[in-house]
Amino acid sequence: MKKYTYVTLRQKPELKEAAAAWFHDKWKVPQEAYLACMEAYLNHETEYGWYLCLDDGRIAGGLGVIENDFHNRKDLAPNVCALYTEQEYRCQGIAGQLLDKVVKDMKLKGITPIYLFTDHTSFYERYGWEFLCMVQGDNEPDMTRMYIHR
Repeated sequence: MKKYTYVTLRQKPELKEAAAAWFHDKWKVPQEAYLACMEAYLNHETEYGWYLCLDDGRIAGGLGVIENDFHNRKDLAPNVCALYTEQEYRCQGIAGQLLDKVVKDMKLKGITPIYLFTDHTSFYERYGWEFLCMVQGDNEPDMTRMYIHR
């Protein structure tokens, strides 16, 4: 199995622009929004960070932690957001490694529990996440699943 490098954006701040463009490409959230969150993290204004899986410097996967991932339950914070693994890197444990890294990092910083807003079922349970409740997405008619990691 291939060995990948897992880093925080603080460990590789030179990737900020590329990471913001990569996340924007995957989720269509404005690149400026990613840059603002990343700048706050890099400037130590928040401990909510950005995590990347690199394959020889290429972003193979990533995720972030933000206050709220576009839902109506503002009390359920912080949220893991924007988890994505490139198609050719899927089924290699990258998402699980990223989730494990973020959970451990947040716990080390005394930030617990953390939450995750998703329409996926069964995937996150494999990594210790528990279904918490259904929440309303911003500008969405349907309810979506909220998970917690304690």
